[in-house]
Amino acid sequence: MKLSNPASRSDLHIKRKDKVLEVGGGDHPHPRANVVVDKYVDSNFHRGGNIRVLRHQEFLNADGEALPFEDKSFDYVICSHVLEHVDNPIKFMSEQMRVAPAGYLETPSVIGECLMPKASHRWVLLEIDDKIVMYEKEKIGFQAWQDLSYVFQHYLPENSIGYKIMQRTHADLTIVNYEWSEKVELLINPDSTYYSDYFTQPWDEAACNKFLTQRSLGKESVSSARAMLDIIRSVFRSRVLKRG
Repeated sequence: MKLSNPASRSDLHIKRKDKVLEVGGGDHPHPRANVVVDKYVDSNFHRGGNIRVLRHQEFLNADGEALPFEDKSFDYVICSHVLEHVDNPIKFMSEQMRVAPAGYLETPSVIGECLMPKASHRWVLLEIDDKIVMYEKEKIGFQAWQDLSYVFQHYLPENSIGYKIMQRTHADLTIVNYEWSEKVELLINPDSTYYSDYFTQPWDEAACNKFLTQRSLGKESVSSARAMLDIIRSVFRSRVLKRG
């Protein structure tokens, strides 16, 4: 079941003594992960750079659809920007639910994929009614008009505090961020237009109201202040890890 939609990867329900697995840490492993697995060690086609492993982490070359661990070997599993790449989403997520009782899933949303498309992404996703809904790009004829990845993944995050705040206050704009316990419900290529219209038709006000966070001015101000504090903490942690 769904636990929450965290504002960022730093806002997860992981206890201090939890043993944490990350599936597909790539070039940006989560610092809280104790063990990191990655399928492709000789190619960066599915990630933004060479595999990186932090000093305290154990690394294994393994397939996320056949994890080499016993049932419930971990307390928590992190999977960030991997599900959109896989061949068999059901098998992939079943393995994570097998090895841990809870976890965090992050992928581009369909909006994020429109702005920052990747040839390595086989699927587009949304969270609809607490379910992770996935469509194969080829099946729905998905096409992005232009790749603006550099703008949204590099230029704005590196040069705009306002954009960093927006990433945290409106993370649901370009990202599906889903913390779960026990089970993740996946819908793969559902036929119903109730789901498919969000992937194939223009969005109107009703669609925006369903997916994008709505807050009063007061709540928006509090959310922005918390986002600023999270940015400061993130910068501090990053500098500490680099020194270590």
